[in-house]
Amino acid sequence: MSDTKSNPEDKNDDAAAAAELDGVPESMKDGGANENDGEAPQPENSDNRIEALENELAEAQQAVLYAQAETQNVRRRLEKDAQDARAYAATSFARDILSVMDNMQRALEAIPAEVKDEEKWKGLINGIEATGRELQSVFEKNGIKRVAAVGLPLDPNQHQAMIEIPTDEHEPGTIVQEMQAGYMIKDRLLRPAFVGVAKKAE
Repeated sequence: MSDTKSNPEDKNDDAAAAAELDGVPESMKDGGANENDGEAPQPENSDNRIEALENELAEAQQAVLYAQAETQNVRRRLEKDAQDARAYAATSFARDILSVMDNMQRALEAIPAEVKDEEKWKGLINGIEATGRELQSVFEKNGIKRVAAVGLPLDPNQHQAMIEIPTDEHEPGTIVQEMQAGYMIKDRLLRPAFVGVAKKAE
């Protein structure tokens, strides 16, 4: 049987070892087997935090670029609207004044040739013609031009066919008569030309 009696020298050694370990943190005892036991929680990983901040910065930069692009688009639209307003400011007035031009043209066309040669009517006729030329000049200064019609193929964007005229002298669809002149204001149609269009004779 083994001797189970405690050795007084062993007790003295244990007491000396305990005295040496007095004041040493528990986590460092036992050879440091559990170094992190009892430690305060570690701070968030710095690499992950930097990556998150970089992502937030990229999103903010993208938002700023989008806002700048949208601001430029709004500015361009406003500038175009302002240009259009200036360019087409005379549209309503021009459309109304076209009837004056129409009546002057009809008046001149209605004057018989023999009357035009009479001296007593020349002053009146010359005055009407001069007024028509002045009105045409005003139209041109404001970008208003007459639509070409007779002899051209029918263009639905500029012409409105009122009648079909049977004929073998022109290709079907060709404008052979203008009943009312059409006008453009810059690149917009102010009024279509009312025309007669050739069709194949039966």
